Amino acid sequence: MATVEIMKRWAVLTVLLYALALLALTVPLILLAFAGKGSFTVKTAAEIYLQWGYWLWLAILVGGQALLLLLPLKITERRFIPRRSLKVPCIVTAFLLANLLFAGILDVLCATFREEGINVFSYLVPFNLDLDHPKTIEVVVSAIVTLLAFWVIWTIVFRHFADSDDPDSLLKRVVRWLLAGSILELLVAVPSHVIVRRRDDCCAPVGTFWGIATGIAIMLLCFGPGVYFLFAERFQRLKPKSPDAEK
Repeated sequence: MATVEIMKRWAVLTVLLYALALLALTVPLILLAFAGKGSFTVKTAAEIYLQWGYWLWLAILVGGQALLLLLPLKITERRFIPRRSLKVPCIVTAFLLANLLFAGILDVLCATFREEGINVFSYLVPFNLDLDHPKTIEVVVSAIVTLLAFWVIWTIVFRHFADSDDPDSLLKRVVRWLLAGSILELLVAVPSHVIVRRRDDCCAPVGTFWGIATGIAIMLLCFGPGVYFLFAERFQRLKPKSPDAEK
């Protein structure tokens, strides 16, 4: 029982450290990505903390980290893990991979078509919205629809692995795919951001910065379950065996 409680505390600590890391890296990353703009200061970058969208984004990432830690925690407890429980990490992983794919496509579009790269998604909306800012709403709606479509596709892919992999193998696959996906996305996002900054584009750097932020955030997220699981295995090996087990 004590071991389970220790593992739960480490899981909570892992989630808190991830949240603190994102909070601490936000302003430095913004300053680094938009360095050189005359009116861009630390105060300007820190205004991101006043935006509700930022806290929603943070809550989603921290929630994903917590959900991914449920599987290694159950493995550590040596509990029976039904197949339906494996759906949660598969759905979470599919959502994160969908964000990486969407961000990678957005990076390429911004680097290729400048500001129009962001507006490409608006052409996916087959109707006109009679609102104050119809173009912006169309872009947001079409972006959400595209992201949901990617999420469904990745969920179908990982559903296959949930039916065939054991929990240990599934966890390792999740960490491996997220790490590889985030690295690949960053390899696209960083050069794209350099291109749009050198051209002094107006809105395109925002799109490529989103790709950089997504790649780094998910890269840090995937380390949580992997490191926690390694710690749990190490803890189990170092734990003294009971007299009954030695017999």
